[in-house]
This record gives sequence, structure tokens and C-alpha cells, in this order.
Amino acid sequence: MRLYVIGDVHGHLDKLKAAHQRIFRDGGRDAVIAHVGDLIDRGPDSRGVVDHLMAGQAQGRPWIVTRGNHDRFLPQYLSQPDWVDPGLSSKLHWTMHSGLGAPETLRSYGIDTALPPERLLAEAKRAVPAGHTAYLASLPLYFLHPLALVVHAGIRPGVDLLDQSEEDLVWIRQGFLNSPQDHGPLVVHGHTAIQTATHYGNRLNVDGGAAYGRPLCAVVIEKDVVHLLTDDGRVPLEPEDPPCE
Repeated sequence: MRLYVIGDVHGHLDKLKAAHQRIFRDGGRDAVIAHVGDLIDRGPDSRGVVDHLMAGQAQGRPWIVTRGNHDRFLPQYLSQPDWVDPGLSSKLHWTMHSGLGAPETLRSYGIDTALPPERLLAEAKRAVPAGHTAYLASLPLYFLHPLALVVHAGIRPGVDLLDQSEEDLVWIRQGFLNSPQDHGPLVVHGHTAIQTATHYGNRLNVDGGAAYGRPLCAVVIEKDVVHLLTDDGRVPLEPEDPPCE
């Protein structure tokens, strides 16, 4: 039994396709692949990323995509334009926060981001396919596999999976990243960018910082062993002590 997992994509279609190719070489084109979310924002082709994943799933590929905090921004903007994500410490709107990546996402849909706010919203409603909006809004919050629990940000330690809040599943850092607690299944997550995929024993962070110029991490999980997939093959990931990320 194998499970492949891909980290935060952030609009990098070329890196996503390259990660898929590494997986196909290792496990074939029918490999079960889970993606930890944050499909959009910051990178140049958020639209292409959504198209690619939707098309693969429509073709019957066993691909799972969980919802990241960034995946909430675009659909909420289109349905509730004044919504500000409560997880943002800045309390700034998606389109006004310089680091969230809204301009890159909107430009990938052919939208002129220099438009005034009302026209920007009207153009976004016209340009973003309804199917993309519905897809991002309906992504599951986690994927429980016999080998691991895949979730975007992590979980609240000690809380039953069914009782976890969406805010924690897509935003949590403090209380999870530095927890030595055995969560039961290995928790595979992204959200907190590090240098490369790293195994901490009770959790595995696969956000290697593709949004910041680094490769998009793809890992293969088998019973009691995890490997990072590179262009040169598998690299074992041995458990390390959890840091305060």
C-alpha cells in the first residue's frame, strides 16, 4: 500500500506537473495522490492548476485535493466580497493584502488588477468560471487514509477528528507544530513553508516552499517509511525532533 502526497502548489502549474511526473515514474499513472491544498495565489497560473486537477479527477484519476486557507479566498470574494478571513492576523482583505497573492490569481484569469474595486469584482465574477468557484468551495477539509491523515495545516491535538474546526484544519500552527503528542495516524500537512519536506515522527510537513522559488515536494508514504521523490529517485525521510516552526 502506498500513498503519494504533494505540498502547497500556490499557482505553479509547471511544478505541479513535474511533481506528478516524479510520482508516475515511481508508482505509475494510477497512483493515489493527495494534495494538501493552497492550489492558488502567489504563483503565475492558479487557473491552470485548478483546470489541471479538475481535469484529472474528471478523467477518473485517484487524486484527492484538500482545502487550504488560500483556497477559501477566491470563492468567498466572489460570493461575499467584503469577507475577511478570521485566520488572518492582519485583518486585511484578500485583495488588499500584499503578501497573499490575489493579484497573481486574478491575472491568471485575465483580469486587470488595476481596476477600481467595484469593477474588479464585476470583472472577476465574469471571468472566473463558476465551476472553478464551486470546486474550490467544495474541497474536503481532510483525507483519512490507512497510512496517514492528510490535512492542509494540521489538527488541534487531543480533539477528535470529527470535532476539529475548519479554522484549525486550514490555519493552525501554534499548539500543533510543536506538539510531541501521538495523533494516531501520521498527520501529513503543508501550510507552514520550510526548506523541504520534513518528517517529525508524529507529523510530516510537505510544504517545501514552492511559492518562494523552491521545488514542489512530492512524497511517498508506505508502512513505517517515507521517501521524498526527486528527479534522481527516492530519498528517505527519517523522523526528526519537532521544532517550533
